[in-house]
Amino acid sequence: MDGHHVSVMLRETLEWLRPPAPDSLMVDATLGLAGHSAAFLERYPSLRLWGVDADAEVQAIARARLSPYGDRVRFANEYFDDFFGEFRKGGEKAGVVLFDFGLSMYHFRESRRGFSLQGDEQLDMRLDPGTGRPASALVNGMNERELAKLLEEYGEEPFAWRIAQAIVRERKGAPIESTGRLADIIRGAVPAAARHGRIHPATRSFQAFRIAVNDELGRIRRALDDAIESLAPGGVVGAISFHSLEDRIVKLAFRERAVRPERGRFKDAAVTPIPLGEVKRGLLVLTKKPLEPGEDEVSANPASRSAKFRVAKAAD
Repeated sequence: MDGHHVSVMLRETLEWLRPPAPDSLMVDATLGLAGHSAAFLERYPSLRLWGVDADAEVQAIARARLSPYGDRVRFANEYFDDFFGEFRKGGEKAGVVLFDFGLSMYHFRESRRGFSLQGDEQLDMRLDPGTGRPASALVNGMNERELAKLLEEYGEEPFAWRIAQAIVRERKGAPIESTGRLADIIRGAVPAAARHGRIHPATRSFQAFRIAVNDELGRIRRALDDAIESLAPGGVVGAISFHSLEDRIVKLAFRERAVRPERGRFKDAAVTPIPLGEVKRGLLVLTKKPLEPGEDEVSANPASRSAKFRVAKAAD
């Protein structure tokens, strides 16, 4: 499987996320197939790692890949917001925190959980199949208004109401349980001109259901706040986003904690000074605009084309 997976913006993450000390602790909050983690462990021989992932199947692959690094690596099989909610209470702080909000190729090609628009799979979409409700529960249980709102907010789908109406109409005959049937319904619901574009007409809708099933945006908000509080002095946090909803959350989370330069101490421009006595940790936002993959990477890995990478550093 690893031969099919390419770590997005690997060059940039290695360049911008430099540990503040040789034996720093790194938290790879979205371990996936461990491409980023393996590169960091190789470059920094004393670096230690927490690999966090809610998907036990994916983590099993990562464990095998990282086995040569022995006790430098620990694993947590849980969602990253749950991990950081506890981690921030502990004594050790993280020198590096990395979030990569994209799914691995394993999910699309091997998991058989309904993430892919290729083929016909069970309509599940859960990263952890043992928790929460599958996508089929939303598709078959939400009313027309709820479906349209979900598709508009999480998928930014311009034809949300047409798709919602089609779903409600078609499920009256039989529940919608497979990705193939849902994709066909959506394709038939959008205008003819929208059926043959660069992306599949159901792409935004599938994104919306996946986000809702896994509470992805809520988890990102909670995790970023706790991750920033978990940084060691001089520690860095980076986040790779793949659509505007994720990137907006990261941008605002960094902006809310940005500090103004005072007496030449910090070079980074600020948005709002953090008042004296404020509990929240201040950040130096190192990327005023998000970094994007180079043309060479996009050419070699088209899936990276929408990636945006933001980085901030603990101000104390």
